[in-house]
Amino acid sequence: MDASVFDTAFWVTGGGILLLIVFSAFFSGSETALTAASRGKLRTQADKGSRGAESALKVTEDNERLIGSVLLGNNLVNILATSLTTALFTRSFGEGGVALATLVMTFLVLIFAEVMPKTYAITNAEKAAAFVAPPISIVVRVFSPIVGAVRLMVRFILGVFGVKIDPDSNVLAVREEIAGALQLGHSEGVVHKEDRDRILGALDLGDRFVEEIMLHRSGIEMIDGDQDADTILAQCLDSPHTRLPVYREDPENIIGVVHAKDLLRAMYKLIGGPDGDASVLRNFDIRDVATPPYFVPETTTLDDQMREFLRLRTHFALVVDEYGSLRGLITLEDILEEIVGEITDEFDRAAPPPLTKSEDGHYLVEGAMTIRDLNRAMDWNLPDDEANTVAGLVIHEAQAIPTKGQVFSFHGFRFEVTDREGNRVTGLKVRPL
Repeated sequence: MDASVFDTAFWVTGGGILLLIVFSAFFSGSETALTAASRGKLRTQADKGSRGAESALKVTEDNERLIGSVLLGNNLVNILATSLTTALFTRSFGEGGVALATLVMTFLVLIFAEVMPKTYAITNAEKAAAFVAPPISIVVRVFSPIVGAVRLMVRFILGVFGVKIDPDSNVLAVREEIAGALQLGHSEGVVHKEDRDRILGALDLGDRFVEEIMLHRSGIEMIDGDQDADTILAQCLDSPHTRLPVYREDPENIIGVVHAKDLLRAMYKLIGGPDGDASVLRNFDIRDVATPPYFVPETTTLDDQMREFLRLRTHFALVVDEYGSLRGLITLEDILEEIVGEITDEFDRAAPPPLTKSEDGHYLVEGAMTIRDLNRAMDWNLPDDEANTVAGLVIHEAQAIPTKGQVFSFHGFRFEVTDREGNRVTGLKVRPL
């Protein structure tokens, strides 16, 4: 190798190559920082006055354009740096310089332009994102026309092969990101199960329907409006419920809903105060204090129904199907229980738990227990697309109403029917296979 090789052009070219490697490291680290940074944390920093965080939020709104611009810049500097290195080494070492240039650039790019900047960016994502966002936003604006043309070309080529891309779609929905973070935090012991269930329960309200959590009509306590006043009053006072539907002739014919407070006010007024005559209650008509029933379709989402409850300032609704037939009832408390878990008070009647563990390792489950509640309690993943209750799932899979003692295995679990009343499966033994 001639000493004249190390002239001014050699050192200028070498300096240019090092500068290009610095630019490559900048683009690689920027891509990692801006994609790994939490938008929630960036929003908090932006609210505190961080301009870099505000710029990072803006530049990450269109991830496809951001990544396209960064990749374009990164490839430009990498290819240019490699070309200059090959030319420089070929001039200095002859034909063997090509192989040497490949080895040197692979080492330099891998260590200094990829691993090192990305390692720093991923461990200091928000800080790095706020720092690189202002210059990257300029790069995105400069490369925007080229990136736009590339996006159109990619969509056209994929379209030729039958792949359709929604330009407005996101790779991950916000809810999925939150759910994934919660599941990861729970698996690592950072997030408690109860906290995870509450947040996921709130997120699920828009995807779940009234029919999934309503009290079925078979379990509704009603008042027969045609009974005598003594019987009706005794039933109201003995009931643990604050509100009771009133029907006439047929349970489908709901004529109103009685609230305990309205009932007591009317009784007190009819008696005439503390010194009145209680015998006048024989002429009491429950329909005088019943309010008009509030009916909702079974396909209403829980989120919409909760908003309606709050808007109408009521907590009680009767659920009907598409034919107007009574299906069940739902209360605001039922919806809240999907978030915070079971709510009980001093008036709730004691009932055996719907899920207990037996000595042989099986779980004794009430047939009416919802699949969602079972999954939340046990961290299982039984499907709830075709049925709401555990009994409904067994009946759906068996395609028949099973008899006591029958055993089934599906979805990775063993189900044994332990109790049946009429056509209802009321008890099961369940265990994972």
